[in-house]
Amino acid sequence: MKILKRPTKKGQEENESLRTTVSRIVLSVQNSGDEALLDYCRRFDLSTRGTLRISQEETDAALASTDPELLNYIKTAAHNIRAFAERQKETLTDLPEQELSPGVFLGHRAIPVESCGCYVPGGGYPLFSTALMLAIPASVAGVKRIVACSPVMKGTDKIHPATLSALSIAGVDEIYAIGGAQAIAAMAFGTEQIAPVDVIAGPGNRYVTEAKRQCYGQVGIDFVAGPSEVLIIADESVDPEILAADILAQSEHDLNARGILLCTDEETANATASAVERQLEELATAEMAGRAWRENGEIVIVDSLEQACEISNRYAPEHLELAIRDPETLIPALTNYGALFIGEMSAEVFGDYVSGSNHTLPTLRASRYTGGVWVGTFTKICTSQRMTPEGVARLAPVAEAMAKAEGLEAHGKAASIRLKNK
Repeated sequence: MKILKRPTKKGQEENESLRTTVSRIVLSVQNSGDEALLDYCRRFDLSTRGTLRISQEETDAALASTDPELLNYIKTAAHNIRAFAERQKETLTDLPEQELSPGVFLGHRAIPVESCGCYVPGGGYPLFSTALMLAIPASVAGVKRIVACSPVMKGTDKIHPATLSALSIAGVDEIYAIGGAQAIAAMAFGTEQIAPVDVIAGPGNRYVTEAKRQCYGQVGIDFVAGPSEVLIIADESVDPEILAADILAQSEHDLNARGILLCTDEETANATASAVERQLEELATAEMAGRAWRENGEIVIVDSLEQACEISNRYAPEHLELAIRDPETLIPALTNYGALFIGEMSAEVFGDYVSGSNHTLPTLRASRYTGGVWVGTFTKICTSQRMTPEGVARLAPVAEAMAKAEGLEAHGKAASIRLKNK
């Protein structure tokens, strides 16, 4: 193994100041409700809104002002996202009661949560695609109340028109012009204007992420997300220009974004590094992408594809691209990733926008234990049991003995009393 390029920036460190700041915001929203929210709107976004909920008139105006061609593209993406979500829902079925042993019947139901909150970022860019990725799976899951929060455009009282349009196309009508940690706290604990929700999903900056971490328990969350990342496994068969384009597409997200290349061919790896620098010269987002690449980017020459798989599983990347001649051969060995892109033509950007898979994915190695947002994010699997006298006769002595062994006498009696009354 040979390191061709190392990151120059150390990973993010725990920030006590961040935790304290977010804790103060969350507590303020808990204690002061809308008064705190409106104060943060004025201080952070220079917004003078008094009513945070977006009116139908505002949504209609956004739809009218958004480029018609873009609206059609958003509708195409929404169609594909919904189609895939509906296929996913088919895998989340009720399990009818089954007699697992004489007199003991078990089953489960797949029940959508009552309400959810979708956080749609809008700081650096209007990420209207995220509106689709969150609200549509929730809608397909059967969530009755879908709330969305998104910050206003800085210095205005308005959410970006494309974001409002996407939320409308996704079927969300309860939309609030509020962002940051305060939006997460409002959806978690509720205020006068915003009733609390059961689950919050969506990416955001480090303040949003920390707020989700602190509010978890009061409310469910999808996962705690960090900077975006892509890991590409490549061999000599792939075009270095494509590899460079995918790395830069990731790097332009923000200064902490990571592009990682594991390549079996040194010539391809060197050509990719050169292509990155060449493409940066023509990129409008070169300042952001270039700095992220210099500080966080990596290129490793691996001894084999098997070694690449081992490294990738340790990284547990958000996005994993297989840009090799026979990608299917590697799939069984790959276990940790948010989303997999198979073959040179399967660019991450298609998943980001329009192919139908979800782009709200686990980062910071969270793909070791969770996947991305999907219909199941908004669905509970709740079990049930039914016992007959025959089942009680067989299991009550076992339950009573185990309860007594744990020192829980009332538990034991709750089992044995059914033997007397059957």
